[in-house]
Amino acid sequence: MSDIEQSLREKFAEDVMAVSDFRGDLAITVRRERIADVGAFLLSPEGGAFAMMLDICGVDYLGREPRFEVVYHLMSLETKERVRIKAQVSEGDPTVPTVTHLWKAANWFEREVYDLFGITFSGHPDLRRILTHDEFVGHALRKDYPLDGRQELSRPTPFAEE
Repeated sequence: MSDIEQSLREKFAEDVMAVSDFRGDLAITVRRERIADVGAFLLSPEGGAFAMMLDICGVDYLGREPRFEVVYHLMSLETKERVRIKAQVSEGDPTVPTVTHLWKAANWFEREVYDLFGITFSGHPDLRRILTHDEFVGHALRKDYPLDGRQELSRPTPFAEE
């Protein structure tokens, strides 16, 4: 058991749902309601000082419930360790607390997950589409999005301010 896993299990005993370690690639699944608390702990020196947010991505497990997973990729600049924190999200309530107050980079990453998967981040300062236009219907990276999902625009410049 790694130090990170041990400290998370001690501090968040009831919130750690699963742990996997494949060739030193540690992934810890926690309750979605506690993702910001777990993030704050990992950012702290006692939690490993994971000061760099590398990415946040969504995963769609169509046909499974909970359907979605939000995956946070973190790195400690001091120890060069990496960790993935996962939160499972149901299709009926696709909401996760924001971590933008912990890592500024989370702002755009959360907007991307919102835009492409439809997962909302409660408390996000500016949650709106970032890769698709405002008239876009649906979420393009969901597995049930049509492969020929072509959409016509009603205006010539999709990102122009009105």
